[in-house]
Amino acid sequence: MAIHRRKSTIWLTAAAAAMAVVAGGAAVVAISSSDGAALADGADKSLFVDITKVKPNVKKPKPENDATTGTFTVNCGRNENGHFNPDNFIAQPGVRNGAQHLHDYVGNLSTNADSNNKSLAAAGTTCRNGDKSAYFWPVVRIIDEEEGEEAGAGQEEQTPPKKDDKAQQDKDKADKAAARLECPDVASLLPEDVPDAAQPEIDKELENIENVTAEAEKKVATTKAQDRDNVIIGPTREKRAAILNRMMLAFSRQGKQAPDLNPAAACAVKDAAAGQQGLDNGGENSDAAQAEGTENKKNQNNAEENNENELEGNEGEIQRPAVVDLQFRGSPTGKVVAMPKFLRILYGDAKAGQNGPKNAKASWTCTGFEDKVLIDKYPICPQGSNVKRIHDFPSCWDGKNIDSEKHREHIVFPDANGKCQNGFKAVPQLRISLTYKIPLDVQKDGRYLVDSFPEEEHNPLTDHDDFANVMSQKIMNRLVSCVNSGKKCRE
Repeated sequence: MAIHRRKSTIWLTAAAAAMAVVAGGAAVVAISSSDGAALADGADKSLFVDITKVKPNVKKPKPENDATTGTFTVNCGRNENGHFNPDNFIAQPGVRNGAQHLHDYVGNLSTNADSNNKSLAAAGTTCRNGDKSAYFWPVVRIIDEEEGEEAGAGQEEQTPPKKDDKAQQDKDKADKAAARLECPDVASLLPEDVPDAAQPEIDKELENIENVTAEAEKKVATTKAQDRDNVIIGPTREKRAAILNRMMLAFSRQGKQAPDLNPAAACAVKDAAAGQQGLDNGGENSDAAQAEGTENKKNQNNAEENNENELEGNEGEIQRPAVVDLQFRGSPTGKVVAMPKFLRILYGDAKAGQNGPKNAKASWTCTGFEDKVLIDKYPICPQGSNVKRIHDFPSCWDGKNIDSEKHREHIVFPDANGKCQNGFKAVPQLRISLTYKIPLDVQKDGRYLVDSFPEEEHNPLTDHDDFANVMSQKIMNRLVSCVNSGKKCRE
């Protein structure tokens, strides 16, 4: 495949400085310019290291006797449909092109800056099992390609052209402004050990409660604000209460203490125009709150990507992952509970160079060398090995909120022993693994880079990932059951 030549300029800021961080017990240093001058066009080989010369640094918590060892893997493809944009509806809700770098999406088909719970739930998905969750990360590109150079041996597709998604963005923006129904999550209220004999009935009732909620949601737009309590809220509460009562009886019939699901019966309407606030679950942060270091992006003119999906400072041939692995795992200290629907989770920090390394995570490795993970360097892999990114998300939830002011306080990482702090519950940990077939000569030349904010200079320290849970209650319950029972499930 003939590839036209591209050039990439890496822009440096006067504020950039060397900083030391600790990853896996080994101190590593992020290299950057201190004089504010721009690098010459091309690669910075100082950002690349031979993985075979790195000492093993991955330390796994020792599993306790009641550790959960099951896994639940979702097949959502490799973004074959070419869903890209420079938005981030979790870290920068409502800010179009606010990321200033391109994201790769799988799962939810509608994802853009104005995505919200209503629009996400109504969209289609690339996931085979119907999971509508949004999974997205910054793309990797090859820069400075020579005439006739193949972009990634085995990389058969060229960079797809930019898609016009303005209609979807406008629709989602309208959905965000419109009144909508919010109902308490039920799956996350279930205990860790649902009896096997009760699972079929629990699954059936979880599906019923979603159907009842969806029917009620349809009435919100056509019902006057003053009539919603009588027409929507009251009848929906009664129907949900009946379903929840049947679920509690399913536990009692198996001789198990039934959880108190009654608080999940009552829904609320969120309608700013009518002064109706919806549920108290942190969801208001999903509409406006900006992540650390990006607060001013909403007030800036953020340039759009061009027709070849390139932005200033982020040019080159996009590398579609050869393998995208989305796996939910258990806890080394015990069983997990369900994630609530619409939970937002951030991994890493796209602004780590500006904010400091406190939220940066070691992500970069090679296949066959997963016991060595780099935080501020790109790996050079030996022949037969491929570049790999591993993103392990935080997995300790506060038990109430689906989002928070900086999008990090409601769900945090466990400690070094895998334990959640007091007041937090272990939920399934999402691990996203991305494998790339990048030619060895490109690796040695330092010519593959992750997209970043221009001022972050493609620093590998800024690798990040985002997830919003839009699984149905039934899928999430199936996931938790699989993980807690030690099974290896794939859907």
